[in-house]
Amino acid sequence: MRLLIVFFALGIASCQLQANLQPWLFCLGSAAALVGVAMVLPRKPLRVATLWLAMALFGFAYANWRAELRLADRLAEHLEGQDLQLRGRIVGLPQVFERGLRFRLETQQAPAGVPATLMLSWYAQGKGELRQMPPAVHAGETWQFTLRLRQPHASLNPHGFDYEGWLFEQGIGATGYVRSGPGNQRLEDSGGGLMARVDRWREQIRSRFERALPDAAGRGVLVALAVGDQAGIPSAQWELFRMTGLTHAVSISGLHVTLIGALAGWLASWLWRRSPRLMLCLPAQKLAILVAALAAGTYVLLAGCGVPAQRTFYMLAVAALALWSKRAAGASRVMAAALLLVLLIDPWAVLSAGFWLSFGAVAALLLVACQQSAAGRASWRRLVPDWLRAQWAVSVLSLPLLLGLFQQFSLISPLTNALAIPLISMLITPLALSFAVLPLPSLAEFAHWLLEGLLAFLAWCAASPLALWQQAAPPLWLVAVCALAALWALLPRGVPGRAVGLLSFAPLLLWAPLRPAPGELDVNVLDVGQGLAVHLRTAQHDVLFDAGPQYGPEVDAGERIVLPWLRAVGARKLDLLVVSHDDADHSGGADSVLAAASPAEWRSSLAPGHALLGFFSPHQACRQGEAWEWDGVHFEFLHPAEGFSGKDNERSCVLRVRSAQGSVLLTGDIPAAVESRLLQEQAEALASEILIVPHHGSRSSSTPEFIRATAARHAVFTAGYRNRYGHPAPDVLARYVQAGASIHRSDADGALLFRLRAGGIEVDPFRQTHARYWHDRTY
Repeated sequence: MRLLIVFFALGIASCQLQANLQPWLFCLGSAAALVGVAMVLPRKPLRVATLWLAMALFGFAYANWRAELRLADRLAEHLEGQDLQLRGRIVGLPQVFERGLRFRLETQQAPAGVPATLMLSWYAQGKGELRQMPPAVHAGETWQFTLRLRQPHASLNPHGFDYEGWLFEQGIGATGYVRSGPGNQRLEDSGGGLMARVDRWREQIRSRFERALPDAAGRGVLVALAVGDQAGIPSAQWELFRMTGLTHAVSISGLHVTLIGALAGWLASWLWRRSPRLMLCLPAQKLAILVAALAAGTYVLLAGCGVPAQRTFYMLAVAALALWSKRAAGASRVMAAALLLVLLIDPWAVLSAGFWLSFGAVAALLLVACQQSAAGRASWRRLVPDWLRAQWAVSVLSLPLLLGLFQQFSLISPLTNALAIPLISMLITPLALSFAVLPLPSLAEFAHWLLEGLLAFLAWCAASPLALWQQAAPPLWLVAVCALAALWALLPRGVPGRAVGLLSFAPLLLWAPLRPAPGELDVNVLDVGQGLAVHLRTAQHDVLFDAGPQYGPEVDAGERIVLPWLRAVGARKLDLLVVSHDDADHSGGADSVLAAASPAEWRSSLAPGHALLGFFSPHQACRQGEAWEWDGVHFEFLHPAEGFSGKDNERSCVLRVRSAQGSVLLTGDIPAAVESRLLQEQAEALASEILIVPHHGSRSSSTPEFIRATAARHAVFTAGYRNRYGHPAPDVLARYVQAGASIHRSDADGALLFRLRAGGIEVDPFRQTHARYWHDRTY
């Protein structure tokens, strides 16, 4: 039965790798036919194998059916960009950010074609001291809004976070924002069913923490442990938890749910045993099982029903049912039942990194627990060795998963986990939950005092230069092989080849992707939205031209897109960073890149006194005529000339990179006047096979004369989806088409990867070559 569930899960996972859905009825019929064939096969091995295949097809058909239903609940294309008036209820916890509010809306009365769940922003009006925040919205309230919506669409890059996939998994069929006007009004203060009441309760608890700890640095962590809302944790603390391997410990994970259930069950049993009459009505053991399950379920509801918490609750529920009925339930059976329940309820859980890490951690702990039970009865003397052994097992099995998912793992995580997990799970979390039930500020203050001490210890650990291992992204097959090898290494003593399992980590840890050969060039145009970030790669050198935009006060493309990309392709250190000019969509991520990628040098056209110049060096200004060669590839700045003065866009650095197979011209945001200057001074240097189109395709650039001079075979437009500037302009697009250039758009193609090789130029438009069925393909 357990293997049947595993194959059912494999069928569901295979569905999520498709670019297009398959007819689920045909798949279901095929699975049923296979079951019929299995019943008449004479040999048991063939019969069993056929049933496994049938279960995989059942899972594949089920996932396709669920996906088809969810895709049907997406915003109709003709409603994009239209002002729509509708009515709906606030669900989940609204989030406040610097520019306004962000919340989910469950529609009640809406035009046909509007999906059931929306992700909305309500922006503040005005700037500076005159900025006026929108009115507060609260969970469970019913509002009438005037909205402007669009289909789910986001930047799409190799090894990057798939925000469109996350929206799809969450059941969000459109994103958008509230239009200012008198049509926005609250209609009802409260309402809804159980989850609406739970969300209001969660919001009240969050507000209670805000009042008790108004300026506390660790308040966001306590709120996350109490109600699962992680939005209040600063990015600096996330970075600290990442470096010390503790991101799972500040989420409501399986360990927290299990401990809360066990504590509630023990307390109920202790009180119940005080009354002989109650003992006669119901044995204390059964009461403890019931209370533990109810407490765990309540905590999961309070946490917002995250995947790790759900998984733990389902496992506890299966185990509790077996114990209640006095039937033995092996750990592997409980885990298989939990896997089945999770995927039946949420077949897209396999898209979540937490799904794989949580089930991997449970598998490691089960292996250790089985060995400990076989070794004999537990004792206090064995408590510390057993705990360390469990930490070792989780670290070993998590290592290939972490490298495959995030290309990094914390070398000090065994130490930090050994101290932090007991402190967080047994003291800080119970105190935070006690404060959620009993509004005594001293409980929150004590929990925060403990947390402050823990954060100081983690900061000391993270200061070590050996705290974090980072490397290039290994291929999926290598991750799978090493995960199986890790499982083998954790098997009991006496199993042959256990040490070989650990030796298999060597190719994983030493993995490095192939670089271009001398004289060849890779041009990677990252999808950063409305902005620019281009990674140029030769045999031994890495150059980044621009670092993308800044998305918010603490979030920019450098941190979110560029650095993960550089880490995944094995670019440990940049040889050169070029910041073309002082415009937020080109320089917004430079701060993060300069701090983390440590470029050997960098160039820009930034004015003297710019903030970036005061913190990072060595820096030089871009200068026309400066040229050099790396690995048989020629680099040359064509603009600006020394002493040139003009506006920011006019001072954009223009870089031409030429290899034996072709060249690329990177132009920043130069306007028509600079194009004319280049045509007059060095028209022969403009010809290029690949052109990063000036100013994202604005009408202020790309004159017919400039297009003819470049004679580009590939014209690349880097623009945000449905951006407010209308880039690229239709008439500019038409000019490049008429000139015979192949058109590439980051908003339609995602990241664009050009490989200049001896056989020609290879193009990989990531949104097309690595499409999934939930990805937007509007263009």
